[in-house]
Amino acid sequence: MVILISFCVHLYSLEYMCFDPFFLRFMSYLALFTFFMLILLSSGNFFQLFIGWEGVGLVSYLLVNFWFTRLQANKSALKALLVYRVGDFALYLAILLIFYVFKTLDFNVIFSSVEIFTYLN
Repeated sequence: MVILISFCVHLYSLEYMCFDPFFLRFMSYLALFTFFMLILLSSGNFFQLFIGWEGVGLVSYLLVNFWFTRLQANKSALKALLVYRVGDFALYLAILLIFYVFKTLDFNVIFSSVEIFTYLN
């Protein structure tokens, strides 16, 4: 689903941004966003998930602030960055707590441990 939607966005952006002098920069940001989204969704452990989350947050900031000379774009990008920082902190604490409890960050081990724990209670 992500690849399909990303393809549609890339296709639309090719026509919409074709005369922009910074077309290549925009398309690079868009491709990088897709890359980090795929890392986020295909991760096998919480560390990879965190890397994908951070990448999506960074590239979101870059895309929102693409026209950095506009004041509203700067304000919106800073607001997005602030919201991501709050989410980053919460996700970081959750990952630390998961590692403290399960001694691993691997999804398969954690989910199987939770199933065993649920079955025993």
